[in-house]
Amino acid sequence: MTSIGWMPAARRACENFRAATAGSRNAKHSVYIVLLHDSRFPERWGLYVGQTSRDPDWRFDQHKLGYKASGAVRRFGVHLLPELVEHLNPMQQWESLDLEAALADALREAGVPWVEGGH
Repeated sequence: MTSIGWMPAARRACENFRAATAGSRNAKHSVYIVLLHDSRFPERWGLYVGQTSRDPDWRFDQHKLGYKASGAVRRFGVHLLPELVEHLNPMQQWESLDLEAALADALREAGVPWVEGGH
């Protein structure tokens, strides 16, 4: 795979987050990040940020199969990047929704040129 110049900045941006409810009794949700690549343009790489009550691997498979899918992940999803968010998961639902949006914003600010998700 090609070296992605903005990936170190994306890692640093994710490391700045903490989940107050991580590991708590009702912590059943996760945030996840998917690496995106548009093969029509070799230099076009990006990230998708999502949240789920399911296992992120299973949720990624759903995206790829088209079930409740983000079009970007279905068409351009390469694989999950669990190392970016494993320190946050699992957490409570309200926090996963907040962190999904905050992570997407932070990744944009860190210079990731193509960020999807973070609703």
